[in-house]
Amino acid sequence: MTLNEYQKLALTTLNPALNKKDVLINGVMGLCGESGEAIDIVKRHLAQGHELDREHLIKELGDVAWYLAETAFALDVSLEEVCQRNIDKLKARYPEGFSAERSIHRTE
Repeated sequence: MTLNEYQKLALTTLNPALNKKDVLINGVMGLCGESGEAIDIVKRHLAQGHELDREHLIKELGDVAWYLAETAFALDVSLEEVCQRNIDKLKARYPEGFSAERSIHRTE
């Protein structure tokens, strides 16, 4: 499945009563909420001695993907474009791959 296919399928579950502004707000709030749930799983593992609940974390990452698809839709952009722009930014920032030096002395 491509990212754009995922986005199209995911958006079949979008609330059709929402206007674009509400979709944007819901998407960004959802990204924050689901990211918080993901870090809580990792926190329990690292700070509280729980086994890493890998399956639960994967489900939360799926929820993050859903809200990412929704937010991109609200901006009239495909997930593939969002990801391509990110890769372009990373290639410009780290043309030879990650380096701590380039990370510390970044130019935007």
